[in-house]
Amino acid sequence: MPNKLMTEDEVVASLESGMTIGIGGWGPRRKPMSLVRAILRSDLTDLTIAAYGGADVGLLCAAGKVRRLVYGFVSLDSIPLEPHFRRIRENGSVEVAEYDESMFQWALYAASLRLPFLPSRSGLGSSVPSHLPGLATVRSPYEDGEELLAVPALRLDASLIHLNRADVLGNGQFLGEDLYFDDLFALAADRTYLSVEQVVTTEQLNANGYERIRVHRWMVDGVVEAPNGAHFSSCQPDYERDEAFQRHYADAAKDEDSWAAFTARFLSGSETDYQAAVAAWTEEADR
Repeated sequence: MPNKLMTEDEVVASLESGMTIGIGGWGPRRKPMSLVRAILRSDLTDLTIAAYGGADVGLLCAAGKVRRLVYGFVSLDSIPLEPHFRRIRENGSVEVAEYDESMFQWALYAASLRLPFLPSRSGLGSSVPSHLPGLATVRSPYEDGEELLAVPALRLDASLIHLNRADVLGNGQFLGEDLYFDDLFALAADRTYLSVEQVVTTEQLNANGYERIRVHRWMVDGVVEAPNGAHFSSCQPDYERDEAFQRHYADAAKDEDSWAAFTARFLSGSETDYQAAVAAWTEEADR
């Protein structure tokens, strides 16, 4: 069976401008941030990004990489609205499709089943259909005759997800409390790239708990070993969210000069440069 190990830059080199890319994780939790940072270093543009968003969405919007955004929410949790996301919503510079959280899940699920849509009660009676006038309803063909929202499938050209462990074949394992919907992101995509904290043997995966291997090798096209690769989101139980750095990020986003300085210090080099810059900043902040 093939060894699927890749680097972040090799993953991004396989992507193309104009693609629809799903990003797994949940807000500021277990985001594939090293892959996002690799996109920032690339010339990719005109992307449609689909996510339960956090700083992944904010960074890509700030860099001008996003044409359209499909999301259930975009938040940093302790900072309710991601600052760059707030800006693009206020100035209307990015086309958006705002679903509720369960509609977004259902859209991924429909795509994973290769169905054009799935019926749902979610969204009915809310303002979602008025903001997305293309949404249609369907009537149950059974005795109940209930009218339901037809949630369209959200097909992805590629998905990027981050888990705790994987083997070189692409079997991925989460060790925290929640998989979120990373398996659906993988199933809804033509290609899936998985970054992990550590690449281990298949035997080690099984020893950690076979039931936690929910992303399987047939779903995955490439595996990237990326220790601390979800920073500054959390990757439990390996590490928690870096709240101090998250506040620094949000403060830097408040004006152009401070954001330019942040970008120059943390986002202008390689992933190794990023990790070193964060370590140096943390040491300074702790003094």
